[in-house]
Amino acid sequence: MSTTSRLAGRVVIITGAGSGLGREYALLAASHGAKVVVNDLGTALDGEGRNAGAAQIVVNEIEAAGGVAVANTDDISTTEGGQGVVKTAVDAFGDLHVLINNAGILRDKMLVTMEPEQWDAVIKVHLRGHFSTTSAAAKFWRERSKSGDIQDRVLISTTSMSGMLGIPGQANYGAAKGGLATFALVAHRELNERLKVRSYAIAPSARTRLTMGTPDAADNVGKPVPEGAFDYWDASNVAPFVTWLGVENCPAPSGSVYGVEGDRIQFFEVWPQVAELRAGHKWSFDELDAAGDKIVELTPELREFAPSEQS
Repeated sequence: MSTTSRLAGRVVIITGAGSGLGREYALLAASHGAKVVVNDLGTALDGEGRNAGAAQIVVNEIEAAGGVAVANTDDISTTEGGQGVVKTAVDAFGDLHVLINNAGILRDKMLVTMEPEQWDAVIKVHLRGHFSTTSAAAKFWRERSKSGDIQDRVLISTTSMSGMLGIPGQANYGAAKGGLATFALVAHRELNERLKVRSYAIAPSARTRLTMGTPDAADNVGKPVPEGAFDYWDASNVAPFVTWLGVENCPAPSGSVYGVEGDRIQFFEVWPQVAELRAGHKWSFDELDAAGDKIVELTPELREFAPSEQS
């Protein structure tokens, strides 16, 4: 394990850290001196089943390399679970500086075949999961601030290219992920000025259980890599930028949305207005008909997606 100390003294929670991207975040954060709470239920891709040992396996890896970590198996999609993972950090390490909301599931179906239960399960894990942990963390940070303990703290939410591009078969996942970009912005507006909490949304793309579970994406990110070549879709490529955001006084502006994959960092705006058309009074159908060509001209072209962006 690295002997660098960029995150020394920082307490970091990572949800869904038993495998994939979360595991990479946990290993790298610990290698830079962070004390890490590894949260994971050990569920299958669709959120079913439990394997309490998944989090502990990552903790064992960290400890074997000389790092410090503790396992947590709370269900972050519940209020009690969100509170529980924050309590684990405070009980074990006395503080919390960085919360990386990474846990997620997939239950892909086209709109005409998606069952309400498939919608609810994905929305609960992603949206409520982010809310449960963030609410608990924000309450802890607010209480600390009342005693004068205002430190540089960080909230990282996980959005997705699916949430920004609208990928067929992922109405539940895309809606949740699109909402999380806005969630990160709201958190910035509520927490940054008062509590010094930096808030970000990241859209990571890598070879994980989620992407390999989506056929079109798997055909791209799962392609064999020649020996010695740069493995563009390796999940470890995403970890440096994400964990760097947690470094004390990182200069990245709070409220930002970033895409991260391979060697690429992408920069996004959240729903910017690009044009405006006014009538000076209430529009009529006839006036709208007459303005039809102008409306088409001013409407941004719908961006298509590439299969590799499905994550």
